[in-house]
Amino acid sequence: MTEPILERDPSDPKKKEVNPLLKLALELGPLLVFFFANARGAWLVEKFPILGDFGGPIFVATGLFMIATAVALIISWVLMRSLPIMPLVSGVVVFIFGALTLWLQDDVFIKMKPTIVNTLFGGALLGGLLFGKSLLGYVFDSAFRLDEEGWRLLTLRWGFFFLFLALANEVVWRNFSTDTWVAFKVWGIMPITLIFTFCQMPLIMRHSLDDRFKK
Repeated sequence: MTEPILERDPSDPKKKEVNPLLKLALELGPLLVFFFANARGAWLVEKFPILGDFGGPIFVATGLFMIATAVALIISWVLMRSLPIMPLVSGVVVFIFGALTLWLQDDVFIKMKPTIVNTLFGGALLGGLLFGKSLLGYVFDSAFRLDEEGWRLLTLRWGFFFLFLALANEVVWRNFSTDTWVAFKVWGIMPITLIFTFCQMPLIMRHSLDDRFKK
């Protein structure tokens, strides 16, 4: 039987495991490419004149962001013979809004991308709860096992957190410069997300079915 195109459910014993560091690199790699290209856009165009066809630094960054996202998804496919759902959703939005950004030479579209993605993720998590299903396992894979109440509470918190990230992106890109927005996207969102994740550990330990998280 061939592998499904989309990744298997986290509880499926046939789901292939990927090294957590490699998974993190595939998810953060395109974002770091975007930040570097925006910061050094003029230098990149000087070294590789063909990149000048994209436009200014933010457009060079957008083009390379799209390429890096595609490469990350291809690597995921080669390693797992399936595509991770959340990076795939994010990638589709990157390609659509990135293409609009380059075609219209208007960076508003790429700035709206985090708002759209985080709203989709938040809406999906909270919407799933309405049907009695937690979709958070696709984010954390098999990192830990929780009881039903634990998954419900954690999913609820992450759903509202994604909506918070969407709102934060709207505030920053509408009120600050492009460089400030890019810096916030790379160096602001990640620390905020790590702090939020760390703050969920007490809940995880209370509801864990894994001896690693039990005292």
